[in-house]
Amino acid sequence: MVQADRLSEFLQKLTPLSRSCLLSEIERLELCGVDIPGSSDILAKLRAEFRKDGSTQSRAGSPSRHFFMPLESFLINSAPEHANPGRISRSSLVPLWEWICRDVLPTMARDYNKAIGDLDATNNSKELLKIASAFQTKIVKVLENTLASSNGTELARANLAQYTASSTAFDDVVKMLHVLRARDALLKFDAKLPQRISKFDDGQVARITPLLDSLRKANADAVPFALTLVAKRLKTDWQLIRLATKAAASKNAADIAMTPYAVTLTMVLDQLDDKRTALRIALKHNRVIVAKALLTEIYDTEYALQVRIDQFEESNWGLRLRQIMDGISALVEAEVSRFPQEVGHIFASRRLHNHQSLSGRLSYLGWKGRDLVQDVAAFCRKLIGQT
Repeated sequence: MVQADRLSEFLQKLTPLSRSCLLSEIERLELCGVDIPGSSDILAKLRAEFRKDGSTQSRAGSPSRHFFMPLESFLINSAPEHANPGRISRSSLVPLWEWICRDVLPTMARDYNKAIGDLDATNNSKELLKIASAFQTKIVKVLENTLASSNGTELARANLAQYTASSTAFDDVVKMLHVLRARDALLKFDAKLPQRISKFDDGQVARITPLLDSLRKANADAVPFALTLVAKRLKTDWQLIRLATKAAASKNAADIAMTPYAVTLTMVLDQLDDKRTALRIALKHNRVIVAKALLTEIYDTEYALQVRIDQFEESNWGLRLRQIMDGISALVEAEVSRFPQEVGHIFASRRLHNHQSLSGRLSYLGWKGRDLVQDVAAFCRKLIGQT
């Protein structure tokens, strides 16, 4: 009881802004896998203050929610350190908004907050969008000018560091700028995509690639976010790499790295890293069924990357995959070792490796046979061109 009273006394000495930032920081560290002794009591008190529903995920207030609306499709509920080029961590929004309101455009931010507050109860969505868009445009212009010089960039980093200890928060500022600058183009791109892509076959790749090419010409920085919009519609995560492999001169990793959409491999590896974190959490809470499903997806992605890209192991992508899989293997081994050797563990089952089944081996032979035919055809075309 004494400890609880001391904790409450300590928290009350902090400003509301400090308490809000403390909540975001503790949640961010937990998502990164950092165990903080005694954090559960602090989280409970802070969530009760700032989230009336006790939510474990931060939710932006009304003015900031309208401002960040164009980012909604790219937000993820994981640590900023795990956000890839086309995604932004939701936990970054609180410190970003505080930074915008207190350092970037404080006077205009107060006017914006008041205007949104006055209109919010009227549900006038058209006017709310108009006000938010106008403020977004102002922020874009200010950030463009600020980040145009090294001194401005360093000042922005220093000011942002007052609101979060995340080493990647500034990256989210840059990504926010890219999304807000291309918000209309991304909306149009999104509207042209199918609602769901159950199989990302050659036909689908051929239809979506020209849309990406068109966006890339005018908004190159928005490409990773457009790829995220495509990824959200895929039934199978790793199939996103087909935008790069189909555009490459060959299946060699070096040729794929030269394509405009090579970043899809980085994005798939980022998703794999997220699944490693999810696996760690599932194992920690003894959610065996969830962990089993995650392992199946992880092994399928690992296999797809290795079999569909030649010389993958020697590439930077291959090195990163090996690091991720080593971490996953350590998690699985630690879990299996908790049981006696004579007790079979579900995580040691070969059934988790779909590619080792008969159908998986036949699919592998089919891919390799098709690759051989394509390679021979390409060689023949090259000979004909030289005659």
